[in-house]
Amino acid sequence: MRREQHELRIGGHDDGLSVIVYGHSGRPVIVFPSEAGRAWDFENNQMVTAVGDLVEAGRVKLYCVDSLDAYSWSDREAPIDERARRHGVYTDWLANQLVPFVRAGTDGESEPMALGCSLGAYHAVQFALQRADLLPLAIGFSGNYDVSTWHAWGDRGDATYFANPSDYVAHLHGGHLGWLQERLSLLLVCGQGQWETHPTGALPSSRAMAASLQRKGIRCELDLWGHDVSHDWPWWGRQLAHHLPRFC
Repeated sequence: MRREQHELRIGGHDDGLSVIVYGHSGRPVIVFPSEAGRAWDFENNQMVTAVGDLVEAGRVKLYCVDSLDAYSWSDREAPIDERARRHGVYTDWLANQLVPFVRAGTDGESEPMALGCSLGAYHAVQFALQRADLLPLAIGFSGNYDVSTWHAWGDRGDATYFANPSDYVAHLHGGHLGWLQERLSLLLVCGQGQWETHPTGALPSSRAMAASLQRKGIRCELDLWGHDVSHDWPWWGRQLAHHLPRFC
């Protein structure tokens, strides 16, 4: 399997974030790791192997990225609004560095999509909601989409509001909502077993997020797996292999 590793600079900073590309052609898929994860986590946890047939057949091209969570959401010593502002640095990197890099490496016939597991699911869904102009589809596996539940403290301002789908989706309206209804599709997948409710909150959050999106007429499918399905990589690999083929 073709594998290339790149480093893309963070705008205004000396540091960069890693991107590992798997495959030679096909629909570009931006892949977010779990909390504070690295670009190689997907490979190390057998997720690339789970969809290796799609990669080898040229149906998908995976772009696995570093997180910036240690600087933003995982820094629990910082107040929630500061963490949300720092998350904006990551959003800027995705929009202004990663997406142009992805487009330069693909044939342009298929629009990019995003997916992620656990906190990576939040990143995929949040980026799609905020920048549906850049990608029309996201899949979240076992995500919690309410940042106020993430050991949050301090005042919640505009930065937190616009980084929190559980806040702003309910208030979408007008022309922008109409555009999202036409443009965007989301798939939320979650098990009902160990760690999906406690301590992650993924199961109740996935249910609530899907209901909120559906009330707004934004295309959202909720796929709940069994009570034996836990918040862990082996199950995410099965879920990915089950769902990804229909989008490429």
